[in-house]
Amino acid sequence: MEAILVSACLRGVPCRYDGRHKASLEVEQAVAGHDVVAFCPEVAGGLATPRRPAELVGGDGHDVLDGTARVVEDTGRDVTAEFVEGARRALAAARRAGCSQALLMPRSPSCGRGSVYDGSFTGRPVAGDGVTAALLERNGIDVRPAPGA
Repeated sequence: MEAILVSACLRGVPCRYDGRHKASLEVEQAVAGHDVVAFCPEVAGGLATPRRPAELVGGDGHDVLDGTARVVEDTGRDVTAEFVEGARRALAAARRAGCSQALLMPRSPSCGRGSVYDGSFTGRPVAGDGVTAALLERNGIDVRPAPGA
Protein backbone atom coordinates (compact mmCIF):
# COMPACT_ATOMS: atom_id res chain seq x y z
CA MET A 1 0.00 0.00 0.00
CA GLU A 2 1.30 3.44 -0.88
CA ALA A 3 1.78 5.88 1.99
CA ILE A 4 0.27 9.38 1.90
CA LEU A 5 0.95 12.26 4.27
CA VAL A 6 -2.32 13.83 5.48
CA SER A 7 -2.93 16.89 7.66
CA ALA A 8 -3.76 15.46 11.09
CA CYS A 9 -6.81 17.72 11.44
CA LEU A 10 -8.27 16.03 8.36
CA ARG A 11 -7.99 12.68 10.16
CA GLY A 12 -10.02 13.86 13.17
CA VAL A 13 -7.19 15.09 15.39
CA PRO A 14 -8.34 18.31 17.13
CA CYS A 15 -5.12 20.20 16.34
CA ARG A 16 -6.34 23.18 14.30
CA TYR A 17 -5.65 26.67 15.62
CA ASP A 18 -9.21 26.72 17.04
CA GLY A 19 -8.80 23.32 18.74
CA ARG A 20 -11.10 21.57 16.28
CA HIS A 21 -10.63 19.10 13.44
CA LYS A 22 -11.86 18.92 9.83
CA ALA A 23 -12.46 15.20 9.30
CA SER A 24 -14.87 14.42 6.47
CA LEU A 25 -16.22 11.58 4.40
CA GLU A 26 -14.60 13.13 1.30
CA VAL A 27 -11.16 12.90 2.90
CA GLU A 28 -11.76 9.32 4.05
CA GLN A 29 -12.69 8.38 0.50
CA ALA A 30 -9.67 10.19 -0.94
CA VAL A 31 -7.21 8.27 1.27
CA ALA A 32 -8.86 4.87 0.97
CA GLY A 33 -6.31 2.27 -0.06
CA HIS A 34 -3.34 4.23 1.29
CA ASP A 35 -1.25 3.91 4.43
CA VAL A 36 -2.00 7.27 6.06
CA VAL A 37 0.64 9.28 7.90
CA ALA A 38 -1.32 11.90 9.86
CA PHE A 39 0.82 14.92 10.72
CA CYS A 40 0.30 18.46 12.04
CA PRO A 41 3.28 20.64 11.16
CA GLU A 42 2.18 23.50 13.39
CA VAL A 43 2.07 21.32 16.50
CA ALA A 44 5.28 19.55 15.42
CA GLY A 45 6.92 22.98 15.10
CA GLY A 46 6.14 23.76 18.74
CA LEU A 47 2.83 25.63 18.63
CA ALA A 48 0.05 24.90 21.13
CA THR A 49 -3.54 23.88 20.46
CA PRO A 50 -5.57 26.02 20.51
CA ARG A 51 -3.42 28.90 19.26
CA ARG A 52 -3.82 32.34 17.74
CA PRO A 53 -4.69 32.42 14.02
CA ALA A 54 -1.63 32.91 11.81
CA GLU A 55 -1.28 34.00 8.19
CA LEU A 56 1.48 34.51 5.66
CA VAL A 57 2.69 38.10 5.26
CA GLY A 58 4.80 39.30 2.33
CA GLY A 59 4.31 36.25 0.13
CA ASP A 60 3.55 32.55 0.36
CA GLY A 61 5.30 29.52 1.82
CA HIS A 62 7.93 29.48 -0.93
CA ASP A 63 8.81 33.06 0.01
CA VAL A 64 8.99 32.08 3.70
CA LEU A 65 11.45 29.29 2.82
CA ASP A 66 13.47 31.82 0.80
CA GLY A 67 13.52 34.24 3.75
CA THR A 68 11.47 37.00 2.11
CA ALA A 69 8.10 36.49 3.86
CA ARG A 70 6.94 35.70 7.39
CA VAL A 71 4.19 33.91 9.26
CA VAL A 72 2.53 36.09 11.90
CA GLU A 73 -0.30 35.67 14.35
CA ASP A 74 -3.22 38.08 14.42
CA THR A 75 -1.46 39.74 17.39
CA GLY A 76 1.61 40.46 15.25
CA ARG A 77 3.78 37.79 16.93
CA ASP A 78 6.18 36.23 14.42
CA VAL A 79 5.88 32.42 14.31
CA THR A 80 7.92 31.87 11.15
CA ALA A 81 10.52 29.69 12.90
CA GLU A 82 7.84 27.34 14.25
CA PHE A 83 6.23 27.00 10.82
CA VAL A 84 9.55 26.27 9.12
CA GLU A 85 10.51 23.71 11.78
CA GLY A 86 7.12 22.02 11.42
CA ALA A 87 7.56 21.87 7.65
CA ARG A 88 10.99 20.24 8.07
CA ARG A 89 9.52 17.67 10.43
CA ALA A 90 6.64 16.96 8.03
CA LEU A 91 9.12 16.36 5.22
CA ALA A 92 11.14 14.02 7.46
CA ALA A 93 7.98 12.07 8.38
CA ALA A 94 6.98 11.81 4.72
CA ARG A 95 10.43 10.56 3.74
CA ARG A 96 10.52 7.99 6.57
CA ALA A 97 7.17 6.58 5.43
CA GLY A 98 8.00 6.72 1.72
CA CYS A 99 5.20 9.15 0.88
CA SER A 100 5.10 10.42 -2.69
CA GLN A 101 1.81 12.28 -2.09
CA ALA A 102 0.32 14.60 0.49
CA LEU A 103 -3.31 15.59 1.09
CA LEU A 104 -3.33 18.82 3.07
CA MET A 105 -5.72 21.30 4.67
CA PRO A 106 -6.75 24.00 2.18
CA ARG A 107 -5.81 27.67 2.73
CA SER A 108 -3.69 26.90 5.82
CA PRO A 109 -0.46 28.90 6.25
CA SER A 110 1.25 25.52 6.68
CA CYS A 111 -0.70 23.17 4.49
CA GLY A 112 -2.47 25.31 1.90
CA ARG A 113 -1.90 24.26 -1.71
CA GLY A 114 -2.71 26.73 -4.48
CA SER A 115 -4.57 29.11 -2.16
CA VAL A 116 -3.75 30.71 1.21
CA TYR A 117 -5.14 33.63 3.17
CA ASP A 118 -3.66 37.02 2.25
CA GLY A 119 -2.24 38.06 5.64
CA SER A 120 -4.97 40.60 6.44
CA PHE A 121 -6.99 38.23 8.70
CA THR A 122 -10.12 39.09 6.73
CA GLY A 123 -10.62 35.65 5.17
CA ARG A 124 -9.48 36.78 1.72
CA PRO A 125 -7.70 34.01 -0.22
CA VAL A 126 -4.85 34.59 -2.67
CA ALA A 127 -2.87 32.25 -4.90
CA GLY A 128 0.00 30.54 -3.13
CA ASP A 129 1.15 27.64 -0.99
CA GLY A 130 1.66 27.19 2.74
CA VAL A 131 5.12 26.61 4.22
CA THR A 132 4.81 22.82 4.55
CA ALA A 133 3.17 22.45 1.14
CA ALA A 134 6.00 24.46 -0.42
CA LEU A 135 8.74 22.39 1.22
CA LEU A 136 7.08 19.11 0.28
CA GLU A 137 6.67 20.28 -3.32
CA ARG A 138 10.31 21.36 -3.50
CA ASN A 139 11.24 17.84 -2.48
CA GLY A 140 9.20 16.03 -5.11
CA ILE A 141 6.06 15.21 -3.14
CA ASP A 142 2.77 15.67 -5.01
CA VAL A 143 0.71 17.98 -2.78
CA ARG A 144 -3.06 18.29 -3.17
CA PRO A 145 -5.65 20.22 -1.16
CA ALA A 146 -8.16 18.01 0.61
CA PRO A 147 -11.61 17.77 -0.96
CA GLY A 148 -14.54 19.12 1.02
CA ALA A 149 -12.42 20.78 3.72
